[in-house]
Amino acid sequence: MTEQIAPPWGTDWKPTPPPISSEPRGPGNPAWRDADGNGVSGNPRGRPPGRPDRRLLATQQMLDEMRNIVAVLVGKALEGDTNACAIVMQKVLPSVKAQAEKVQFDLDTSAPISEQVSAVLDGVAQGQLAPDVARLIIDSIKSLADVRATEELEARIAALEEARDARA
Repeated sequence: MTEQIAPPWGTDWKPTPPPISSEPRGPGNPAWRDADGNGVSGNPRGRPPGRPDRRLLATQQMLDEMRNIVAVLVGKALEGDTNACAIVMQKVLPSVKAQAEKVQFDLDTSAPISEQVSAVLDGVAQGQLAPDVARLIIDSIKSLADVRATEELEARIAALEEARDARA
């Protein structure tokens, strides 16, 4: 059987809410101004000058530890540890992003969408375009088709509204 132990402050204790002040806190309150009209600090003693902030000290300590960790990882990588080498390469060196090459390719953008895609695929088959470049071009053709469809839909809606207004 488990016996419940009462807390040392008793069972009927409830936290008291902070007092509600009718005066607004802050620089607009005259009690926060001295005789010259300057602001008065809520913590006049404050942190002594020259004493560093705890957050700054913690950040500096973490940076020092990180330097040690990186030094250990680089040392293990130089000793031949492939996992350490992979971590160093991933985190230290910038990642290389693929860049599409410039191509000279005849494409009739006024042709139907299916013909445009066929022309791109023919360019891949003939070796004029790399497959990744062709994919970018086909994605661009798809975006163009979406824009055209939106424009055509707007025109049809405008024509229907004009016809409805003409009948009314």
